[in-house]
Amino acid sequence: MPPAPASMPESIALETQDSVSATADMCDSRTTDTADSGAAVVGDPAATGDMYDLDETDMALVDALQTSPRGPWSRIGAVLGIDATTAARRWDRLRASGLAWSTAYESWERHGRGQRLCMAFADVAVAPGSLAAATEAACADPRVASVERTTGGGTTGSDGALFLTVSCSGTAALTRFADGPLAGLPGARDVQLSVVLHSYREGADWKVHALDRGQRSRLASAVAAHAAAPQHGDADRALLRSLSCDARRSYSDLARDTGASEATVRRRLTRMLGSGQVRIRCDVSHLAAGRPVISTYRVAVPSAELDAAGHLVAALPGVRLCMAVTGEANLLVSTWARSLSDAAGFEVRLGSRLPGARILRRDVTLLTAKRMGRLLDDDGRARGHVPVDHLL
Repeated sequence: MPPAPASMPESIALETQDSVSATADMCDSRTTDTADSGAAVVGDPAATGDMYDLDETDMALVDALQTSPRGPWSRIGAVLGIDATTAARRWDRLRASGLAWSTAYESWERHGRGQRLCMAFADVAVAPGSLAAATEAACADPRVASVERTTGGGTTGSDGALFLTVSCSGTAALTRFADGPLAGLPGARDVQLSVVLHSYREGADWKVHALDRGQRSRLASAVAAHAAAPQHGDADRALLRSLSCDARRSYSDLARDTGASEATVRRRLTRMLGSGQVRIRCDVSHLAAGRPVISTYRVAVPSAELDAAGHLVAALPGVRLCMAVTGEANLLVSTWARSLSDAAGFEVRLGSRLPGARILRRDVTLLTAKRMGRLLDDDGRARGHVPVDHLL
């Protein structure tokens, strides 16, 4: 059974947080983990509330954490030309204001035989007047990683549309989830699933591109690949849950939360990251990053050309997500753009790069309510957290 609906992101109560030390606080599974930072910082857009663009140092900091999510503040500060304390405090302000955050999640492609995680996109047509309630219920379910209200069509021209990213423990579990909780969302008229077959690009691969190549190379730290198959025991799940609300938490904090020693936590996390079982990403409010337009394209590509097309499209500027999926529209592409005209220009470039493909559908996201477990307000700021969990 799905959990009881949580409050909408707009109504989630904010709690006062301390400064740098607050980033290590563990969040409950259905309560807020971000908050107002207290006194405003002069000149800080995150504190004034009337500006959404991040300054150059903020953007560089986000790029640094996208490149090296758990890199030491000393290294990050050196690359940015600021000291480690300043880097940590600036990140704390961004996180406390909900403009940026770091999270960890289980990679859907790195499951052993018989344990494969099934990821899918669900288009849900919602009756007029029920969209807010349906959004709230979808946000509350841990199996729904992301929730977007889009311009997509439904059974009637007046239907609202939800675009959901969902994960289940297999195709049978996905079927039950679609027929039960998804079909039971308030006002749901229709549910259409597109199961992910292969990922060419996902949110963790996207960067704000505020650093140059030299700076990024100084930050990049290779993680040794592990040949052993990923593990999925209770200890790994506990560690992942502790990381999911703040992927920069210290080993000592992770050890305290999981009841393991620091050495065990360090070894376990190294294995989880090295095997690809877990991915860490630094997310940012798309509005604050100056990319207010989110578009999703459903593209039909000849089967023999799909893999080449996927790699080509994933490399195009502005592409945040590119995945091969089931259905006639076998390539799903999501972009972040600075304007509607830029989004239209991308569609032209896409058509010129894939002359044999057909864009069967294009949707614009009107509101993102949840992104990889993070609950967002109308301004795209993180205001709560529902850890993604497919084992329900």
